[in-house]
Amino acid sequence: MATETTTDQEIRGWFAGSVPADWFTGPATLIIDRDEVLVVGDLPDPVVSKDAGDAERAAAREARIEVFREETRGDRVRIASEAEHRFRRKVSWGATCGGERLLYTTLGLPVMTRLRQPERAVLDTLVDAGVARSRSEALAWCVKLVGRHQREWIDELRDAMKAVEQVRTRSPLSSD
Repeated sequence: MATETTTDQEIRGWFAGSVPADWFTGPATLIIDRDEVLVVGDLPDPVVSKDAGDAERAAAREARIEVFREETRGDRVRIASEAEHRFRRKVSWGATCGGERLLYTTLGLPVMTRLRQPERAVLDTLVDAGVARSRSEALAWCVKLVGRHQREWIDELRDAMKAVEQVRTRSPLSSD
């Protein structure tokens, strides 16, 4: 992975020192953007009988996540408040257990865009077909679809942007 900016490193370090070590089975995963820090940790799988079916295992995992959410609420709010003040970004939380993943308190931000008639027609088709309730929801659906099906390309693009940022930091002009 490419070297992160100092700010991302500081955020990761601060959370590593602030999140109690016994909350997760390993270090929390942080997903950081300019508006939000999403903290997601792995919880230990609950013990179920050997002959438990998939539905029973999934229900046990979902319950484990919900119990974690309720039991840590006060501490998570305190940690988030300190981090939001320090880093000027909202903090969101989530947990995984086995194959189950639940994100809570995540940030949803409005994004303005100008679309021509052909693009609006695509959104309106999704709304008319009942895929989405509004143009806004249809646009969010399209973004998720692109993210899912073009993940490799988007990751490659992000890596390239990080490489450009590294080169910029070594610029002869930056030492003035």
